[in-house]
Amino acid sequence: MEIVFQRPKALADVPFHYCSGCSHGIVHRLVAEVIDELDIAGDTIGVAPVGCSVFAYNYFNVDMQQAAHGRAPAVATGVKRANPDNIVFTYQGDGDLAAIGTAETVHAAARGENITVIFINNAIYGMTGGQMAPTTLVGQVTQTSPYGRKIEAQGYPIRMSEMLATLEGPSFIKRCSVDSVKNINDTKNAIKKAFQNQMDKKGFSMVEILSTCPTNWGLSPVESLGWLRENMIPHYPLGVYKDIDGGEKV
Repeated sequence: MEIVFQRPKALADVPFHYCSGCSHGIVHRLVAEVIDELDIAGDTIGVAPVGCSVFAYNYFNVDMQQAAHGRAPAVATGVKRANPDNIVFTYQGDGDLAAIGTAETVHAAARGENITVIFINNAIYGMTGGQMAPTTLVGQVTQTSPYGRKIEAQGYPIRMSEMLATLEGPSFIKRCSVDSVKNINDTKNAIKKAFQNQMDKKGFSMVEILSTCPTNWGLSPVESLGWLRENMIPHYPLGVYKDIDGGEKV
């Protein structure tokens, strides 16, 4: 019997620790599929952050490096400069990348570091109990904004893709989602391009992926997909924000 679907070789055969309905598992598989298709597992080094994906080093069959909270781009910079022939990627949540790691992210992008960043945006701090994140939407209820995020108190959500696209260093920035088969396929293509850009020495690439967090949103997995479509995508429009190859912009 012909095998038509199986676990990617770059994905370890172990159970995920993520909550039911969490999108991390989907994105992990997409990253692993891309690594397999590009045949770069033996040359790839991943950097795991602090957050829900802190155990990412258990899931990828590639060399992995743990980084302190928010420091993944700085660690990846050091790893890449010391090993320029390796393919280096970070896998970060919004609390890690857009809060404590904002400076590392901005300056790695500004320098055009030849690394690939996978950015999971679920509009909340997941691992630590559901606190408000820089990406939390106005009016969104969290553990630390029980009456909803208010502009006059907490300001506006940060749109990282739009902000980084204003810099000269990045080669490719795209926002995607994993709420449907179509968008999952589009996300995989974006991840593949981001890795290929690094292989072609084009510089910094980031793929922002809108993701669900049913546990901290207080919704079922199915309801979470609907909430993402109705609330997150309007505020965080999908599309290419920068592509030095001339791709269509938002």
